[in-house]
Amino acid sequence: MFLLHPEDAVLDGMLDGWEKQQRGRRLEPDTIEERRRLVRRFVEFSGEYPWNWTAAHMDEWSFSLIAEQGRAKSTIRSYQGAIRQFCDFITSPHYRWPDECIQRFGTHPIQICHEWNTSAHLDDYEGDAERRPLTREECQALFDYADGQVEKAIRLGRKGALTAYRDATVFKTIYGWGLRAREVSRLDITDFYRNAKAPELGRFGMINVRYGKATRGSGPRRRMVASVMPWAVEALEDYQTNIRPRFSCRSDRKAVWLTERGGRLQPREIETRFAAYRDALGFDKELVPHCLRHSYVTHQIEDGVDPKFVQEQVGHRFASTTAIYTGVSTDFMNTMMRNALDQAFTAEERETV
Repeated sequence: MFLLHPEDAVLDGMLDGWEKQQRGRRLEPDTIEERRRLVRRFVEFSGEYPWNWTAAHMDEWSFSLIAEQGRAKSTIRSYQGAIRQFCDFITSPHYRWPDECIQRFGTHPIQICHEWNTSAHLDDYEGDAERRPLTREECQALFDYADGQVEKAIRLGRKGALTAYRDATVFKTIYGWGLRAREVSRLDITDFYRNAKAPELGRFGMINVRYGKATRGSGPRRRMVASVMPWAVEALEDYQTNIRPRFSCRSDRKAVWLTERGGRLQPREIETRFAAYRDALGFDKELVPHCLRHSYVTHQIEDGVDPKFVQEQVGHRFASTTAIYTGVSTDFMNTMMRNALDQAFTAEERETV
């Protein structure tokens, strides 16, 4: 068959075939579309079609991502991984693309991503080193300030008392259950359950997190999170009982956190309000709502909660991930050190006797 633009037609065919392969693996459509865009960006950057790519093209692109665009390590590794997987597909003998390219263009695609020219995942944590948990005092100051904004709006007769109350409860919920901003944003009023082991918490004994962080293009991961902070349960129950019904529910009747127009509160809105409160309190600029999740992990570990339980609560697949969230305080470290020393001295005394 004669094609007017065979290069573009073959590239489109490669991308369409790769998309079908990924859909067969049940990857999320957004993930697949983002990978397609990355391949086209690489085609544009290299000025070559995939069957003419070389390892040098990947070297140049990686250098541009690092030196010119300042991309984060995890972003660079993600981009490289997408190109690696695309090359795996178009060079696989299970598909027709090597033979097709030889027949049409006299050459064939090769794998251009190797261990010597791509970023390895060497560190457990590659986020901003300035990110840290909030101390207990900072958490309390944040919650007090947020509550104060509600009282201020009521006292001055201003609009915004409902949204201020909502936001104060959002921050307490993120900390009280160790949630991500997206996870708390996506909560519905049907996501709360009783816990037979904690009947005093009523219908807020467990939270069903249905939009946990996805991995490797899969769908959202679900988990059940047990309620361990009664004061947070009281705040959440009060909001749902007395405040939420006063919001309009025209566009999203199921959402826990509603906007003044009746829509679902979005993560970016949570981040914006947190930043305003953070700046007003003079906290570090690097602190974000996710740091409240870090604080949950740290404070639970400090209080002697089983690390395995904390790991399950926050939905980490590996204990090492939970460990890097933990910024254990000096007092806790000193207590553990004292216990270790006491045990060592006791053992020495026994040996002496």
